[in-house]
Amino acid sequence: MIYIGLTGWGDHDLGEAGRGKLPVYGAHFPIVELDSSFYAVQPTKNYVKWNEETPSVFGFVVKAYQGMTGHLRGENPFDNEDQMFDAFKGSIRPLQEAGKLRAVLFQYPPWFECSKENVNTLKVAKARMKDIPLALEFRHQSWFVPEMRERTLAFMESEGWIHSICDEPQAGVGSVPIVLQQTHPELTIVRFHGRNVSGWNQGGADNWREVRYLYHYNKEELLEWKERLELLHSQVKDIYVIFNNNSGGHAAGNAKDLMEMLGLDYEGLAPRQLDLF
Repeated sequence: MIYIGLTGWGDHDLGEAGRGKLPVYGAHFPIVELDSSFYAVQPTKNYVKWNEETPSVFGFVVKAYQGMTGHLRGENPFDNEDQMFDAFKGSIRPLQEAGKLRAVLFQYPPWFECSKENVNTLKVAKARMKDIPLALEFRHQSWFVPEMRERTLAFMESEGWIHSICDEPQAGVGSVPIVLQQTHPELTIVRFHGRNVSGWNQGGADNWREVRYLYHYNKEELLEWKERLELLHSQVKDIYVIFNNNSGGHAAGNAKDLMEMLGLDYEGLAPRQLDLF
């Protein structure tokens, strides 16, 4: 099955009183990428609440805490890595117990290049997380240059990593190409970051986040992805598609358009009371 959703639920206009409301979001989409977990290990009570606010068939892709992926630049609130990983795993347990945790997404930074040291970092992270399903997304081009592409994919498959495929601007070494290949028989994730080439590498600007993800996918681009997803679906049981082009409010509309192109309808969601798109 192909499941389509968005990054977060608070940045999207889903109708009157819909902004920031997870129950409203859950009436429209069957999955969500939770990114607040990247900025801080969330209290367990938050996951209990989010579980209660979503249908039984709903799923979460939870982004790994930034200290676990090498993004953290300030002081680490944890004494050591064991404590940090244990706190994160404990926090997401309510979603696991409810059967709503689809994967934890380990997105590594643009400076995380292909090296023996970083391959070992991935092995250690996988071992620490034990049997929790993990998705892996690179941002450094070196992992998928021609001479490393197959070795990277083979490593991911042997280690049990779910491939998080990116649609993003091709803007130098800090971006990766579309690599349409599954590495896990159960699940593949596809994340749409937009194609704002000029805004992709503006990390030093105050509004870099708003600029980076400012993009609207047109019909032709979505139709290309319709064909890719149908091909990919022949290789893997489930695909989770996440639209992350939130800056200009385009994600929800693009997601709905792709759902219509693929003829998708998700049983078990709360009834849609508003015809919004």
